[in-house]
Amino acid sequence: MGYFAVIDTETNWADQVMSIGVVVAHSVTMEPLEAKYYILPQEAEIGGMYYEALFLKTPVKPMVCTRKKALGELTAWMKSYAVTDIYAYNANFDRNHLPELKQLIWHDIMRLAAYRQTNPAIPADAELCGTGRLKRGYGVEPMLRLLSGEKGYHETHNAVHDALDELKIMKLLAHPLEKYGAL
Repeated sequence: MGYFAVIDTETNWADQVMSIGVVVAHSVTMEPLEAKYYILPQEAEIGGMYYEALFLKTPVKPMVCTRKKALGELTAWMKSYAVTDIYAYNANFDRNHLPELKQLIWHDIMRLAAYRQTNPAIPADAELCGTGRLKRGYGVEPMLRLLSGEKGYHETHNAVHDALDELKIMKLLAHPLEKYGAL
């Protein structure tokens, strides 16, 4: 029985991480087991496009602490589940903003979600690039609307909510984890 993690970050106006949401999930059922949410107050003080979303009601109590403490705790927590693989939507963004987690194997959820070859929910009349990737509308919000049929869904831009939504995309795509490939 293995586990993996899904991560999301939100950044401030200075392109620094101001919040981190992580969900550990079961690698077969893709059901969430536990989540963590960190708000980094020094970085949050700068403000950002999604600053207000930092304080939404979340399924777990946010930990307000330094980046060093947050990433130290996250690393230990993921090790307790023997997590070696981490998934994110547009994973290069999160990976580049979290070099402290470079020891993990990173995977991009968008690599499967945005392509007709790996996402049968993409409509036949959708505008595609020559590679089969959607030309537009392949962010988390439109993708979750497409896969779930929930036309009223809106992304919160709260890191822990978004990590749970990204896990939901993986579950709806129903691909084995190996299909995502590593970055």
